[in-house]
Amino acid sequence: MATVDLKDVRKVYPGGVEAVKGVSIAIPDKALCVLVGPSGCGKSTLLRMIAGLETISDGTCAFDGKVVNTIGPTERDIAMVFQNYALYPHMKVYDNMAYGLRNRGTPKDEIDRRVRETAKILELSHLLDRRPRELSGGQRQRVAMGRAIVRQPKVFLFDEPLSNLDAKLRGQMRVEIKNLQRALGVTSVYVTHDQLEAMTLADILVVMNAGKVEQMGNPLDIYEQPASTFVASFIGAPPMNLLPITNGKFTDGSALSITAPAGATILGFRPEDADVTESAPKQGLTLPAKVEGVEPVGAESFLYCAAAGQRIVVRVSGRALHEIGAKLTVSAPLEKLHWFDKDGKRVG
Repeated sequence: MATVDLKDVRKVYPGGVEAVKGVSIAIPDKALCVLVGPSGCGKSTLLRMIAGLETISDGTCAFDGKVVNTIGPTERDIAMVFQNYALYPHMKVYDNMAYGLRNRGTPKDEIDRRVRETAKILELSHLLDRRPRELSGGQRQRVAMGRAIVRQPKVFLFDEPLSNLDAKLRGQMRVEIKNLQRALGVTSVYVTHDQLEAMTLADILVVMNAGKVEQMGNPLDIYEQPASTFVASFIGAPPMNLLPITNGKFTDGSALSITAPAGATILGFRPEDADVTESAPKQGLTLPAKVEGVEPVGAESFLYCAAAGQRIVVRVSGRALHEIGAKLTVSAPLEKLHWFDKDGKRVG
């Protein structure tokens, strides 16, 4: 298949608007790299530059060591799956999947073999004679993926392919995409704004912010050791609790129960790492808190509390036993605390 290497890639639009600001990413062969970040962070622009749909203002994009900056999309041997499926409504499923191969002059029997093999993999064999309007959203997305797979490209590019599906179907399709990508072994770049999607799919997770890479690596490593308050608040649901501190005190004037590392001005802990039991950790954080809201979601509940002059969230298993207005003590062990400096960068 292929490796994909981006080195100091920039995109500057007319008028001086810089959408991508010196991004460098090395994607190994057969890996699934997910670009995640809020709207406007540059992730889709970066994907389009990899595809050749946007020119690169500076830097290089290389496939297997060959720079492709000046090579058009059709010569890059890539296949792209879009969020709106981009199927031809007047064509049957078979013809939608075969269209790209016919344009490339692939022999008819080879087209038929590839389409039928791919349809079998995607469980579309019984739908080959239907038109897109006769399919569900999930089926249309599988057809769009099938159209990409039959081309047997070096690189798959996914541009928020699940954003038009409902929550249940998104979950099912995540599993299908991950299993399919592993089975085919095709190097893939996947763009999403959904952090859950990013965490579950990625071999390599790239968190983008304002045109730059904020952090890159293994998804769980990023979750457990966020490099900045931006990553800490973007990866994780609910996001990490972040409490400003000054001279050992919180914004409400209450004293910090532990010693902060040098340079730390923000203390963070995740909702699932906190506890509301009476037994506080021997070495860790303790916070007096008042329950302001309770959100039961089935197997767990979220307590929204006022503490240290801020709103924090604590996740508890099962049904929450605390009423609104209840006073309690929130605690978190020392090893689960995160510290950041005044610029939002990790210090411990």
